[in-house]
Amino acid sequence: MTSDADRWYDDAAGPVVRPYAMTRGRTSSAAEMKIDLIALVITEAEPGDDGGAQDDHSLSPEHLDIVERCQHQAVSVAELASDLDLPVGVVRVLVGDLLEGAHVQLHQPVPPAELVDESILREVINGLRAL
Repeated sequence: MTSDADRWYDDAAGPVVRPYAMTRGRTSSAAEMKIDLIALVITEAEPGDDGGAQDDHSLSPEHLDIVERCQHQAVSVAELASDLDLPVGVVRVLVGDLLEGAHVQLHQPVPPAELVDESILREVINGLRAL
């Protein structure tokens, strides 16, 4: 027999919610776009205004935490996952839900292939100066 001191109690463990419960078992959201780890999430609501998220009763406390964190500045998906101590997959689904409800906006990073090469710009400038 184990003593009461050696037993594991749920109260001592704190609230434990499985990640799949937060997303209702979903592994992807209804949002069509792919949500990258470095994509920036931001709300356009004024500070103190949550863009109607408080009135949307389909949103979980985790959804509301994301909206609150993104009001003052853009936050990456990876940073949200770290701040909220949630798996990245869960945060992607939650952000997708917020995108679908128009509570947040997502700004995708520019792919490296689309970035302008600095050496090409210097050659253009030198060519224009030579005219």
